[in-house]
Amino acid sequence: MPLDLFSPAKLGSIALKNRIVMAPLTRNRSGEAGVPQDLNVTYYAQRASAGLIVTEATPISPMGHGYPGLPGIYTDEQVAGWKKITEAVHAKGGKIVIQLWHVGRISHPTLLNGALPVAPSAIKPAGKAFTYQGLVDYVEPRALDANELPAIVQDYVYATQCALKAGFDGVEIHAANGYLLDQFLRDGSNKRTDNYGGSFENRARLLLEVTKAVVETAGGDKVGIRISPVNPFNNMHDSNPQALFNYVAEQLNQFNLAYLHAVEGGIHGVGKVDAFDFEQMRKLYKGAYMANLSYDKVRGNDAIASGHADVIAYGVPFIANPDLVERYKTDAALNEADSKSFYGGTEKGYTDYPFLKA
Repeated sequence: MPLDLFSPAKLGSIALKNRIVMAPLTRNRSGEAGVPQDLNVTYYAQRASAGLIVTEATPISPMGHGYPGLPGIYTDEQVAGWKKITEAVHAKGGKIVIQLWHVGRISHPTLLNGALPVAPSAIKPAGKAFTYQGLVDYVEPRALDANELPAIVQDYVYATQCALKAGFDGVEIHAANGYLLDQFLRDGSNKRTDNYGGSFENRARLLLEVTKAVVETAGGDKVGIRISPVNPFNNMHDSNPQALFNYVAEQLNQFNLAYLHAVEGGIHGVGKVDAFDFEQMRKLYKGAYMANLSYDKVRGNDAIASGHADVIAYGVPFIANPDLVERYKTDAALNEADSKSFYGGTEKGYTDYPFLKA
């Protein structure tokens, strides 16, 4: 029988009961000091029928923050908050990994105790920062000194140790959507002239150093990586994304990762998306591949049956349909998502979407 969304799968050492993954979704509803709260426990537990949950992007350090209401994964209190979530998901037979995040230049001093955001180069992104005071212009970030980078790698290691302590089945390194690791990858945001700028090899260096350190901490079979080769979100662009991300995909083979998670286009309808051959990149990557962007049930099944993808990540459908797996299985109608309640707020538009059985 051909494989489909409902076939079991294995991503590294993580056994999945189906191939429907809940994509990482920033919801800005964490408690004080970045500690997950009971509302977050309910939200994730409701969606435990997914083959795998990838959590919302989670800052690895105080300097990794770029938005209000984010959970973190670097204090004992945060670990305890996440532990309640992993236990609730596991109690329902689910699997969950945490997405490790450093936003780099996509932040603002008011979110960083007055410090300037950091980046590969001092290039101010277009657009506005989302702060506790509302939308404000981004500032010019501070270019990181090469001797500061080992400490950032260590932040990823420490966050990984915290994640394992909190009971996660693995971690996903966020190297997409215009945040710090993506900023290093692309020549639109990286104008360095040292070992971390210029050639593909240099621009990918920090991502590969982080990956190596996280793999040494957790084991490659518990580590995924997210990339977004042609996403112009957060003012990102590159002069040759195909060659760059083909190189990245080939380099990642050395780590025997649990999976590579690719956003196959632009998100949030932002900007013009460059042409890119995802099939070409996919063939260069030897491990499990998670495809993400505007997939529905039919396209998801086709991508799995054809061998293009091993699992499919769904975002907005999971916001509005905690029982998305059952709805896809029975071809039931889907709830409509309320975009006004995506970011911040209460249980409204978060944990109050109806289940089929209701």
